[in-house]
Amino acid sequence: MSVLKGILSESQEYYLNIKDKISRKLSVLPKGSVKERNIAGKKYYYLQQRVSNKIVHKYLGKEKPEELIKRIHLRKSMQNELKKIEEALKMLKRSRGRSRG
Repeated sequence: MSVLKGILSESQEYYLNIKDKISRKLSVLPKGSVKERNIAGKKYYYLQQRVSNKIVHKYLGKEKPEELIKRIHLRKSMQNELKKIEEALKMLKRSRGRSRG
């Protein structure tokens, strides 16, 4: 039984470490999404974000901000990964609660 507890403890430590790394990376990645608007036949790009209860649009320019779009997609994929890690941590917590020592 102590082997199982050790494995559960190592797994929890691993997931908490990964969660911490992802959280730090998410703090520096941009939030929101890039929206394209056609005004008088020309394309303009805006960063759309939620600030409190409002949706705010910040003008980015006439050229498509490829690097910003890549970073936003990276943020979204990391958020999905973080959800999976939190699920794994919940399962580990439930399994530790069931063990009888």
